[in-house]
Amino acid sequence: MKKVFFTGHRVFNYNREIYQNFKSELIKLMKEGVTDFYAGGALGWDMTFERSIINFRENHVPLVRLHLVLPCPPEEQTARWNKYDKEAYFKILEAADSVEIVSEHYDKNCMKKRNERLVELGDVCLCYYNKNHYRSGTGQTVRLAEKCGREIINLYRKTTED
Repeated sequence: MKKVFFTGHRVFNYNREIYQNFKSELIKLMKEGVTDFYAGGALGWDMTFERSIINFRENHVPLVRLHLVLPCPPEEQTARWNKYDKEAYFKILEAADSVEIVSEHYDKNCMKKRNERLVELGDVCLCYYNKNHYRSGTGQTVRLAEKCGREIINLYRKTTED
């Protein structure tokens, strides 16, 4: 059974087209038997689509499972976040089917470890990756996924011109 993981930029132009493409890919993947989705709890893409998975599960397919792979304990990951983002994050955390924390404390390598773990756990990378942001954590994760032979579904390419 395939497993899917998400990676994407913190800042992206969320719009109806991106959501529709995401939803179409989810439906296609679920028809192939995918029920497990992994995400890293980051601001932006991750949290947007973690919420989407939760909503999809509640309204359409109860077998869908959301697994969070966090870089460090939640209180440390969100230490510099605003109140709104923290509240959203903790709601997602509460709704997740499982939570794995890869590092005991926030440090310079915990995000990279989280990204490596996502690639290790998943077979398909459903991402929003703009290649102009090569040096980003998203870029690092997508390149690792490619190197490990993971299938890449890049919604950036589906919504913009490269």
